[in-house]
Amino acid sequence: MRRNVGIGAINKQRLAREKLTQKGNEIAELQLLQVSQQMDVFKKSLEDFAMKYKNEIKKNPEFRARFQVMCSKIGVDPLASSKGFWAQLLGVGDFYYELGVQIVEVCLATRPTNGGIITMEDLVARLGKSSGKTRKDVQPDDVSRAIGKLAVLGDGFKIVKAGKQSLVQSVPGELTMDHTTALDVANKNGGRLTISSLEQMGWPELRINQTLDNLMDQGMIWIDEVDGSYWVPALFHS
Repeated sequence: MRRNVGIGAINKQRLAREKLTQKGNEIAELQLLQVSQQMDVFKKSLEDFAMKYKNEIKKNPEFRARFQVMCSKIGVDPLASSKGFWAQLLGVGDFYYELGVQIVEVCLATRPTNGGIITMEDLVARLGKSSGKTRKDVQPDDVSRAIGKLAVLGDGFKIVKAGKQSLVQSVPGELTMDHTTALDVANKNGGRLTISSLEQMGWPELRINQTLDNLMDQGMIWIDEVDGSYWVPALFHS
């Protein structure tokens, strides 16, 4: 008799767990539906906002950056395609793809003299004068987004940090921490880099030579045969 009671209790507990699981699934599905509906409302509101402030988004860099943040919050990428809905609505897709082409042109034109790295400041300034077009509305944030779209070209275009300085790299290859540290040292000295400045950081001779040789091989630094120091062309005027 007790055995039957025990089995009955177990069955009741199992049924209760199944009902709780089913109810939990129903609640989860309802919440997912509500979230999906809310996202649809947000996207519709974003579309209305974009329509209303279309010209401001295209012409005002700061306003455009804030709009990008709004989009990212709900998973919308206005730059996903130059022929997508947002690109047709705002024209920003074409703006960034055209900007990407100009970035490639500037980087290729300056590569023989800077070894494939250029400061963000210099790049933005050159874009403002490129192709005879007025690009004074271009900001570093725009350049960063356009470079993100150049990822389809492989690992040749990326933004690297050398201390507080943002550098645009347009040649394949990975800059190591030692490379960027050496570039940061040069940046603080007007583009000049010396063996002694790296020795002051406690680097052994082998580490210094490997770093300098690698940067030399990539054409990112030049040696001054008069005093044996090194110069980073990209940082001459930064």
